[in-house]
Amino acid sequence: MSASAPRRWAPACTGAAMSDTCCRCPHRPTKRHCSERQAADEYCDQGGPEAGRFFILSDRERWKKAGIILLSLLLAILLPILAVAAVLGSVEVDSAKLSQTVTENLSAETQAELLKTESLITELNSAMSDAGFAARQTEAQVLALLGLSGQADNPEFTAKLVGCFMENQTDAQLIEMVNSIFGTALDADEFSAIMSAIRANAIDAAGYADTSTKNNLDLVTWAIRAEQAGWGYVWGSQGELLTESRFQSLAASYPKEVGGYEDWIRTHWLGKRTADCSGLIRGYWWLDAETQEINYGSNGIPAMGADAMYQAATEKGPMSTMPEIPGLGVWHKGHIGIYIGNGEGWWRP
Repeated sequence: MSASAPRRWAPACTGAAMSDTCCRCPHRPTKRHCSERQAADEYCDQGGPEAGRFFILSDRERWKKAGIILLSLLLAILLPILAVAAVLGSVEVDSAKLSQTVTENLSAETQAELLKTESLITELNSAMSDAGFAARQTEAQVLALLGLSGQADNPEFTAKLVGCFMENQTDAQLIEMVNSIFGTALDADEFSAIMSAIRANAIDAAGYADTSTKNNLDLVTWAIRAEQAGWGYVWGSQGELLTESRFQSLAASYPKEVGGYEDWIRTHWLGKRTADCSGLIRGYWWLDAETQEINYGSNGIPAMGADAMYQAATEKGPMSTMPEIPGLGVWHKGHIGIYIGNGEGWWRP
């Protein structure tokens, strides 16, 4: 970006119900300190040691328990993902009926184990929420079910596991803490691989400040989770799964911006969630947190790009006048990013 370009801010949320909100940048969002003002022209107010691996099981009893654990993951984590896929037209599935059918055909012993596992997940989710880590409940579930299942009967298990979580923590740091607390030797790369598969496809509104409205804090959470999940950059997308049909549609609409990068997009982003800079904002605008669907043009908010978002903002100004409000848009001509607070934002140089 040219240093001579005008620098300004303005609201990213233009809907009546939205206040102080904003967005992220193209490709993979990159965390940059906002003191690097050259990166942003303007801002806008947008309204016992285990084996050390997760799946190594040493005897038939542990394999049996693994089946129950994986079934629990299917019901608790994978079914919502299948529901999203159904919405996008890639597969037809009635997740509620599937769950009922699966459980009805289990033995009494397995059903009892499943209920025990579900109770653990419920207890863990509640404790994670109370500790301020509702947004990371899935990480705790994966650790409890796949990495630490042999220790879950300990009365202090939930408290110890929740105590392993800290703010601004990487997967490697979390696994290091877990191994220290539980005496395990879990592999951080394996954990990251499991979480990447989940994060890349699921939309989780747990931990949002207020899902009944569109607001600046939840937009920041939305953007941070997109970065953590490794969403890709595809022109014209807004957080939806990039299915083959969706890719073909975007390529037809944007033959240069999308079609011109077909090999790269297919290799890196097909089957994953993607958004361009303004699309990440639009995705949050149009998200139905209850159904996890991104409904085009919903919530009374029309489609608009980075420049239109800035022009539509009711409050805007140069970077030197930007207030300390997380969720403000950081804009220059043709591009927009999100201020996430504490002097930091998501920005792609």
